[in-house]
Amino acid sequence: MQVISLAKLGLMAGGVLILGSCGESLGPKGGFHSKYSVARNALESGDYARASRSYQRLIAEAGPLAPRLQLEYAHAELRSGNYTEAARIAGSLADGQSGEARGAALAVQGTAQHELGLALLAKGEVEPGKAQLIQARAALDEVLKSPADLDPLGSMAGRRASIAARLQKL
Repeated sequence: MQVISLAKLGLMAGGVLILGSCGESLGPKGGFHSKYSVARNALESGDYARASRSYQRLIAEAGPLAPRLQLEYAHAELRSGNYTEAARIAGSLADGQSGEARGAALAVQGTAQHELGLALLAKGEVEPGKAQLIQARAALDEVLKSPADLDPLGSMAGRRASIAARLQKL
């Protein structure tokens, strides 16, 4: 008897999980946390279009959490390859922040500008590409000068070195 009850409980729990994964369709009934989970799960699973839409809607109702959601929105745009928008969002966010929050925004901005610069160079647009690389280098310079350890694995330092090497060749 207990085995059957546990099996039913397992099936019900699975059903709740499946319904919960459709959080975006819950509309206004879903709370802020639920909507954030939808956005975050979309970002982590690679559904960047859904993540971007979800973050855009959430930012308006986020209050003091808005800067954090703007950073995640910029990250979704970066991962989707929308480098211009990612750099714009992150740059705007960085302008209004300080400390680690500014550094995190500059890391996204610098990464987006680096990728944008490389894309422009690949299309033969040397001057605009070079300008993006110079801006990316400046953003990453500030990130790396920060007293906070915003680059524990050295990826920003590696990206900064790659930018410097590329600029030397131009």
